[in-house]
Amino acid sequence: MSYESILFSVDGGIAHLTLNRPDKLNSFNTRMHTEVQQALQTLPASGARVLVLTGAGRGFCAGQDLGDRAVAPGSKGVDLGDSIDQHYKPLVLALNNLPMPVIAAVNGVAAGAGANIALACDLVIAARSASFVQAFSKLGLVPDSGGTWTLPRLVGQARALGLTLLGNKLPAETAAAWGMIWQCVDDVELGPTVDALAKALAAAPTRGLASTKAIIRGSWRNSLTEQLDIERDAQRELGRSADYAEGVAAFGEKRAPRFTGR
Repeated sequence: MSYESILFSVDGGIAHLTLNRPDKLNSFNTRMHTEVQQALQTLPASGARVLVLTGAGRGFCAGQDLGDRAVAPGSKGVDLGDSIDQHYKPLVLALNNLPMPVIAAVNGVAAGAGANIALACDLVIAARSASFVQAFSKLGLVPDSGGTWTLPRLVGQARALGLTLLGNKLPAETAAAWGMIWQCVDDVELGPTVDALAKALAAAPTRGLASTKAIIRGSWRNSLTEQLDIERDAQRELGRSADYAEGVAAFGEKRAPRFTGR
């Protein structure tokens, strides 16, 4: 399938999805939303075992392309809720629910919905020159794309309120120090770091990683007793997997395991 606003490929178990509107800092318009959804829908049958999401050019994603949401003078505004229901909510849920690890390679500014889409990924690696901006307050809006849910859980309520009410730019290095992202690296190391991580995850036991991701993400709504039961059920199922058998065999034979993701 050919795309106009994204780049998408799968090779060696690694899927790369690049937001490709660099002249607009990879801000989302309707076409980009449609193409991203189409690409994500192909992943289960693609052989991919990890997804890398990044942006082209000097930015990761500046959120919504406001040119697509212009308000006519004297009008009553626009219904932004429809856009959330049709585009941002499905995107965030898709990234959360993919049965594989998702890496965000934040190569530049991640603003508005772009920041929260990055934070919806499982592992966020950012270049030192990158930054995160909850720009919604500058437009009279609330954070969307899961920002009001994700941020307090990552950095606590005080910092979440400071970031969202003030809309200040947060450097990647500070985001890493706060535990908001996994890692901040020098700009020249972003590509090699993400490539090495993606290769390691593509060779890992995918079913186990997918279960870990789902269980941790779902833990917020469970009691400890409920979570212990969920862990038990997952171990019961994974204990019958080919990857578990291979992991045990490799350990006993003192060799590197050859996981197949099954």
